[in-house]
Amino acid sequence: MKSQLKVHYFQHIAGEGFGSCYEYLKQMNAQITATEFFALPVDQSLDMEALPDVTDVDLLIIMGGTMSVNDEVNFPWLKIEKRWLRRYLALGRPAIGLCLGGQLIANALGAAVSRNPQQELGWTTIRKIKHVPKGCFELPYEFNVMQWHSETFEIPKGAIHLAENDVCRNQMYQIGRNVLGFQFHPEITPDVLNLFLENDDELAVFSGECVQSPESLKNSKKQYFMQGNQILNQAIDYVLNQTVS
Repeated sequence: MKSQLKVHYFQHIAGEGFGSCYEYLKQMNAQITATEFFALPVDQSLDMEALPDVTDVDLLIIMGGTMSVNDEVNFPWLKIEKRWLRRYLALGRPAIGLCLGGQLIANALGAAVSRNPQQELGWTTIRKIKHVPKGCFELPYEFNVMQWHSETFEIPKGAIHLAENDVCRNQMYQIGRNVLGFQFHPEITPDVLNLFLENDDELAVFSGECVQSPESLKNSKKQYFMQGNQILNQAIDYVLNQTVS
């Protein structure tokens, strides 16, 4: 592994930050930079030159967001972000997409992103897909993670389906050995969850039997966060070990 790992992340909403993997990457002596799309005026497009050179990123992590990947009219930078992603992924470089990030990778590669039959918000149990090919990213048989989404991705062509639950079948996928897309939020920490829960406008759009109350989520025990955080650390190791020397 390089002595100075260059990690770049795409951030779509203010305050979300890098979640649990920040300290893990700092232990690797990583140089961490970000593109903050949320800071752009909504009527402003983005030039490719404003993003890093695709060859100057050792690991890309794409965070979540409240917008849809299909809402290019209101967020014109989505087109540029997807175009950059296609260039980056064409080089076989490592990437991890979290919630909206997983949807963005899938959509950039031609897969549909659409409304899920039910919204998911809160702690849920996910199970790994049976008969995943040998050498793919290893998951526990069942694990508990934080969900916060209304839409979901189709599995991109050529990708391997890794995880599911009864509410949203497509929870995680893998492309080659260098890309992992998550529908859920393995990066969530107590501080990040509290920031999410402060967004009353966002909470107001969620309803249904798979939506947990803000009051119950505020009382989430610290051990609830650990399993997802560990899976994300393992995902970082996996994509880096396959691609970075």
